[in-house]
Amino acid sequence: MSIIKPFKGFRPPVDIVEKLASRPYDVLNSEEARVECEGNPYSLLHVTKAEIDLPKGTDEHSPEVYLQVVKNYNLFKDLGWLVKDEEEKLYIYAQSMNPKDKDAKWQYGIVACAYSEDYVNKVIKKHELTRKDKEEDRMKHVRITNANVEPVFFAYPAIARIDEIVAGITAKKPIYDFIAKEDGFGHRFWVIDDKATIAELVDIFDKQVPAMYIADGHHRSAAAALVGQEKKEQNPHHTGKEEYNYFMTVIFPDNQLNVIDYNRVVKDLNGLSKEQFLAAVGESYELTDMGTDIYKPSKLHEHSMYLDGHWYKMTAKPGTYNDNDPIGVLDVTILSNLVLDKVLGIKDLRTDKRIDFVGGIRGLGELKRRVDNGEMKVAFALYPVSMKQIIDIADTGNIMPPKTTWFEPKLRSGLVIHELC
Repeated sequence: MSIIKPFKGFRPPVDIVEKLASRPYDVLNSEEARVECEGNPYSLLHVTKAEIDLPKGTDEHSPEVYLQVVKNYNLFKDLGWLVKDEEEKLYIYAQSMNPKDKDAKWQYGIVACAYSEDYVNKVIKKHELTRKDKEEDRMKHVRITNANVEPVFFAYPAIARIDEIVAGITAKKPIYDFIAKEDGFGHRFWVIDDKATIAELVDIFDKQVPAMYIADGHHRSAAAALVGQEKKEQNPHHTGKEEYNYFMTVIFPDNQLNVIDYNRVVKDLNGLSKEQFLAAVGESYELTDMGTDIYKPSKLHEHSMYLDGHWYKMTAKPGTYNDNDPIGVLDVTILSNLVLDKVLGIKDLRTDKRIDFVGGIRGLGELKRRVDNGEMKVAFALYPVSMKQIIDIADTGNIMPPKTTWFEPKLRSGLVIHELC
């Protein structure tokens, strides 16, 4: 099987695409989703977070929600808001965080289907653990719609010839081109319908891309692969060529991606006074009081901490980390070992209710706000991991600590949808 394949996508008409395309399901809670698509019947949030069309307080995992999902999804197709391409195609999806700037940086991904077995066989590589409850939620969504409604965000080692092909296509006018009003991010979309170009891209991926890496969407990847396996087992005439053997991805070259910091806030000092806490942290870090102005880490093994109205530069002392270990080199590992566990007694980042995580897209001002308002006692800002670190971890079969990577911009949902039959 090819590592990627074209597919017959379901896409919105140009005149409603900006209203239909939505932020992904896991970026918004139910109430935020209600507000975001208020007065907008086209929003794909009616499909990805269908509880917004049921009474407030409805459990988002209740059977009624999944029934509403399929009802809304079928309605979108019946009304012509999602229309199926007649032939299999590949697509290009470009994003920018600053689309109005003259020198705006854009990242260009190929929209294609990935082979589910490659997830099982570790050709598609992951760097995070998944939770069974979240897997099951996404599996139910795939089962009931019989579709990958939202894509998975993949990366691949950049290849010059792919860049050349993409540049030639994107020199032409895109099918979709809009700036999302919620965040100001730019989104452009092209359809690749030339069969020779499609064949060349598939061939390059087969022969020159040894692996693809999940950047964002581990639960969606796991769910899609598991549903594909279910359908295989349920089909006595399975051939391996069925559409359910594949799931939808957007695959970006690794050198275009933007990984930003993923920070931590903690509710208390584990019974320590401020002075005792600073002394304990000082055993492993060189601490510098940077005053009241926000201080952002500038290099690997440097963190910043906000406590009692002051920012501190934290520089990990030599010997407290291992740069030869793909996990030990990570600043999230260093902070977890030396402060969160050793000083604050936080053993499990997945379950401890004393800690919360703040994506860097919110800025360090959000850390300051949550400490200043008394909700949290101390905040830590980290230097972001690199794509090389992510790939090294995936290649060695290691798993990153929870809440390590934050990719931005997020993929918009609804530009194209893949059905499993």
